[in-house]
Amino acid sequence: MIGQGTPVLAAGAGASAGQKLAPHRAVYDMKLGDTEEQAGIAGLSGRMVYDFSGNACEGYSVNFRFVTEFQDTNGGSQITDLQTTSFEEPAAASYQFLSKTFVDQKLVEETRGTAHAGADARTVELKQPAEKSLEIGGDVLFPTEHLLAILKAADENVHFLAADIYDGAETGEKVYATTTVIGTRAVNDLQGNADAVAASLDGETYWPVTVAYFDPSKDDASGELMPVYQLAFRLYENGISSHLKLDYGDFTIHGKMASLELYEEGDCPQD
Repeated sequence: MIGQGTPVLAAGAGASAGQKLAPHRAVYDMKLGDTEEQAGIAGLSGRMVYDFSGNACEGYSVNFRFVTEFQDTNGGSQITDLQTTSFEEPAAASYQFLSKTFVDQKLVEETRGTAHAGADARTVELKQPAEKSLEIGGDVLFPTEHLLAILKAADENVHFLAADIYDGAETGEKVYATTTVIGTRAVNDLQGNADAVAASLDGETYWPVTVAYFDPSKDDASGELMPVYQLAFRLYENGISSHLKLDYGDFTIHGKMASLELYEEGDCPQD
């Protein structure tokens, strides 16, 4: 299942203070794309909601929800509901997270904890599913730090990046390795042929981006590391994403923006 974090950076590159992310609430209608027989999926529909607020001096809050209903080839169905909330302190000093996964309205997984940035490493204090302390690498990125970094790289015409990221996914003990391909800068030119949702992004600069997520603890029989999934999307220079495509290997899910609400931007106080 997709985590709440997006994009990627060359480890340790950092983000510039001049980058500004637009506080917003985006809703995406999700539907099944290509599927192979071994996936066993007859149909899929769902909705994703991404609510983002904050700024560089106050920190960033994210509320994320991804609900999908699968129909299998045997006539059965299942509803999965992933809900996450997080807060990332300014300069990625710490990252607080709570994640819950429901299957057919039954809670099957809950993860809660706080990660802290140190001089040489980042540490995680987990409260759920069990109390535990662990250490992750000092170059591991938190989600919004990750997003700012990819925007910085894109603006500098860097087209391939790699980084490890931590968003508290699953049991809170996993760090994903990622690689990202950033396409050529483009302008969203709709020429008046758009609905009200798409029109709000008319004239905005974006980059086509594809991020592959890898679990370093898993490889195939040949020893080659295969992606757990890949996420392709348009990333706008204000941090908003559209035209989502999730690729799980034997099936894909497409996400079309159904609504976009822009919140009032709070500026950092001037010195």
